[in-house]
Amino acid sequence: MTTPRRPELHLLTPGDHFSPRTGSAIPTVVDGLCAALDLPAAERPRVAVARGTYPDRYPSAVPLEYDLPAAGRTDRYLDAAAGRLGLPRPGVRRGLRAALSTQDRLDDAVVLLHNAPQAVPLVDPRHTPVLYAHNLLLRSYTRSEAGRVLDRAAAIVCVSAALAEQTAEHLPTGLHDRLRVVPNGVDTRRFRPRADPARGARLRVLFVGRMIPDKGADVLVDAVTRLGREDVELTVVGSANFDAGAEPGAYEREVSRRAAVLGGRVRLLPFTPRAEVAEVFRAADVLVVPSRWAEPFALTVLEGMASGVPVVASAVGGIPEAMGGAGVPVPPGDAGALADALAALADDEGYRQRVGAEGRTRAEAGDWRRARERLDRAVSPAPVG
Repeated sequence: MTTPRRPELHLLTPGDHFSPRTGSAIPTVVDGLCAALDLPAAERPRVAVARGTYPDRYPSAVPLEYDLPAAGRTDRYLDAAAGRLGLPRPGVRRGLRAALSTQDRLDDAVVLLHNAPQAVPLVDPRHTPVLYAHNLLLRSYTRSEAGRVLDRAAAIVCVSAALAEQTAEHLPTGLHDRLRVVPNGVDTRRFRPRADPARGARLRVLFVGRMIPDKGADVLVDAVTRLGREDVELTVVGSANFDAGAEPGAYEREVSRRAAVLGGRVRLLPFTPRAEVAEVFRAADVLVVPSRWAEPFALTVLEGMASGVPVVASAVGGIPEAMGGAGVPVPPGDAGALADALAALADDEGYRQRVGAEGRTRAEAGDWRRARERLDRAVSPAPVG
């Protein structure tokens, strides 16, 4: 007889959307993990979602709505002062308390707190709190404060071993054994190769991501400019804050200025909703993830690989783990090395297709079903405290 699953509640960043209309990583991860369970609607996990967020929500989890209080003008300063003193951070906790009002609708649940360490003490004792870290969250915490805040966490889940190692540096040693690594997955049905993998007359190079310096779109533009090849074209897809209608900021204008020398061989497109982005990947010949910063994982890497597209990505942070030995690693911020990698893929079609096929195999081995299995093992221990 199969043991029934415990109820599960996911807490997003208060105010975040649970919708394919956003490109935010956390809702994408929650959707992937919940969809992998393939449960009837009544048995699906719950997700705390603020009232007034995008109404077109992922069907993989049942939304539990709450009213998000307005942020106080001094919250940031009060939280910073409280953190220095090792005290609870009142501004952050105001929104978290509202989101966690939804826990009263469940009994004996696993409560997954995404990027919300301050929520751990607020979880009702009848539930099992789990901190789910998508980023380095404890940079401003002393070890003693981290210990007090996370004392009741049954597990501290990190999306890569690189992030777990960074997180451990900010934890008291007594919490190290609660660290778990659950790499992100990918939907290999939505992200799939096109029928004919052959390239056309031009190598179509793609960037998909936020238009901020950390993501390195300017490095890619510089690399393609260095190549100076008429048989290479570039498409850059993204906006600063997942808002296609927002006015371009200074960084976006600078990227556009640099790209102008490429003439008709470059397209700069705004943010594209997730419901449409799979087709964008499928149309590419190469995906580049030129991040400068140590990304904890980089979902885009696996999505490109699942699409059968060879991925060239910065060897920094958790990106090499996402690549899993497939793809082409390059040093972050090195336009010359990136240009060389693109030239090799442009000059050797057999090599390009082999890298793409290896990436697809890697993605199939790391889909959301595998991620779900690892998460279930990570949260299986009995509650702490």
